[in-house]
Amino acid sequence: MSTVPASDKAESQLLLMARRVWRSVSVPLVAVLLGLLIGALLLIASGANPIEAYSALLKGAFGTPAAFQRTLEKATPLIFSGLAVAFAFKAGLFNIGAQGQLLVGAVVAAFIGFSIEGLPAIIHVPLALLVGGLAGALYGFIPGALKAYTGAHEVIVTIMLNYVAINLTDWLADGPWKDPSPTNIVARTPAIFPSAELPVIGNIPTGFILALVVAVIVWWLLYRTTLGYEVRTVGLNASAAQYAGIRVARTIILTMMISGLLAGLGGAVETQGINGRFQPGFNTGLGFDGITVALLGKTSPFGVIPAALLLGAMRAGSSQMQFDAGVAAEITDVITAFILFFVAADVIVKTLIRQRDTDDERVTLSSGWSGR
Repeated sequence: MSTVPASDKAESQLLLMARRVWRSVSVPLVAVLLGLLIGALLLIASGANPIEAYSALLKGAFGTPAAFQRTLEKATPLIFSGLAVAFAFKAGLFNIGAQGQLLVGAVVAAFIGFSIEGLPAIIHVPLALLVGGLAGALYGFIPGALKAYTGAHEVIVTIMLNYVAINLTDWLADGPWKDPSPTNIVARTPAIFPSAELPVIGNIPTGFILALVVAVIVWWLLYRTTLGYEVRTVGLNASAAQYAGIRVARTIILTMMISGLLAGLGGAVETQGINGRFQPGFNTGLGFDGITVALLGKTSPFGVIPAALLLGAMRAGSSQMQFDAGVAAEITDVITAFILFFVAADVIVKTLIRQRDTDDERVTLSSGWSGR
C-alpha cells in the first residue's frame, strides 16, 4: 500500500490554501480593476487624461506623510462601520443602522470628552471609547430585540432609527450639549479635552491601529469561539440552529449589539482622533459607506481592511485629482459605485476570470479560513 510523502501533502495543502486565498481576493481585485477601467473611460470622455488623474489621486493619497496619514484617517471609521455591517451579515442580518449607531457613539464620546476634566489620558481615552461603543451597542439592541421577539425586519427598523439618531444628535449638539462659547454660532459640542484625544504616532493615527486590533478580535470571535459558531449557524439556517439547541433570539440580539458596538467605536474614534468634538455633518455617510466596505471585503473581517483603505485613499486623493487634473471629485464616487456593482454582480467577474465553485474548495462552517 503506497503512502503519500509528507512533503507532497504539505505542498498540496499549501497549493489548496493559495487557491482559497486567490478565490477570496480575485473577485474584489478584478472588480476594482474594472471600476478603474470604466473610470478611465469616463475621464477620457470628459476630456481628462486618466493617467494624470490617477497619478494625482495616488499623490493625494500616498504622496506625502501627511497624505498617507489623511488616508488612514479616512479609512479608520470605514473599517469600524464595515466590521459592524459584516458581523451582522454573518447572522443573516442586514444592519443598515450603522450610521445611526456611529452617530450615537460619536456624540456620547464627545460628551465624555468635554464634560470630565482632570482625568489622565490613560483613563480618559479608553473611557470615552468604551462609553461611545456601549452607546452604539445599546442603540443596536433596539432592532435586535424587535427582530428577535416581534419579527420586525431589521432593515426597516434600522433605517428608521438612523433618522432618529440624526435628529437626536442634532438636538444634543444644538441644545443641552452645545458649545456655550460666545463666539460659537453653529450647532456643535465643546471641544474635547486633550486628555481624551487619540494621539498620532509618527504619521499613524492610533485609531487606525485600534481598528486593526478590533478586526483581529472580530475574526477570532467569529471563527474561534462558540458565540461565533452560533452566529454563523444562525446566518446559514435559523431553523436548523434552533433545532440544534442554539438560542436564536439571544444570538440575534447579541449580534446586533456587537454590530452596534463596532459602529459606535467608529464614531468615538472619529470624534477623539479626527474632529475633536461632535458637529452634525462631520460624520455624514460613514455608516452607510460601511455597507460598501463590507461587500467589497466579502464580509470578511480581514477583507474589510483593504476595502476601507481603498475607499479612504480615493477620498483622501480626490481633492488632489480635482486640483491637478481638473477632474470633478465626484468621479471617485462613480468609480466606487462601479466597483461595488462588479462585486455584487460577481457572476460577471467570475465569468471573465473563468472561476467556478468546486467541492474541494468549499470551506466548512467551522473553518477559520472561510471568507464568508
